[in-house]
Amino acid sequence: MARKTIALLGDYSEKVTAHRAIPAALELARAAAGADVAWTWVQTRDVTDAPRDLGAFSGLWVTPASPYENTGGVLAAIRWARETGRPFFGTCGGFQHALLEFAQDVAGVTNAAHEEVEPRAPALLLTKLSCSLVEEKRPIHYEKGSQLAAAMGAEEGIGEFRCNYGLNEAYRSALEAAGMRFTARDDAGDVRGAELPSHPFFCGVLFQPERFALRGEAHPLIVAFVRAVGEY
Repeated sequence: MARKTIALLGDYSEKVTAHRAIPAALELARAAAGADVAWTWVQTRDVTDAPRDLGAFSGLWVTPASPYENTGGVLAAIRWARETGRPFFGTCGGFQHALLEFAQDVAGVTNAAHEEVEPRAPALLLTKLSCSLVEEKRPIHYEKGSQLAAAMGAEEGIGEFRCNYGLNEAYRSALEAAGMRFTARDDAGDVRGAELPSHPFFCGVLFQPERFALRGEAHPLIVAFVRAVGEY
């Protein structure tokens, strides 16, 4: 079986902790999953035609550190992964943009916007958190029977954040009606992760599980993603 390759989509910078952590996280996950998987960074500016530019990849991880240089390319890449059944994982900004793509292309909120990029837009799907989660650790609760809970092997865990934006609850019901499940929450009940049950593996979380690799730990969500890519 040929080696599968993951596209790590983002504007890579050595200054971004998550970007430095992701290769180590994937090394640990590859060993834990026993999957013959490689990965390549793809700058957002290089995605001008997602099916053409990403067609050789078997999975997509949209990485933190938004706003992205090419938001349109990121949204097109997420749509490509969603529509082709490629395993998708989004962390922090990647999760936010997965919600944005789904809202615009599936849930009928065609003018959905991100406050960080369009603060005066009429349909702010993603808005500033009431309390910043920059360099914060919080308990995460996973919905029983969900893909995220199955990947974790538990219904509770710890999320490590570097984030200031999240889902505007006013739009949650529209996304749920279109098929998205919000299956990770914090102690206050705020959305911290989601998945598409209709997709083989389409999951995103607001926190940064890749940071576990900085302590030499493989995170179960990343192991599950790598395993899904290996099986694609």
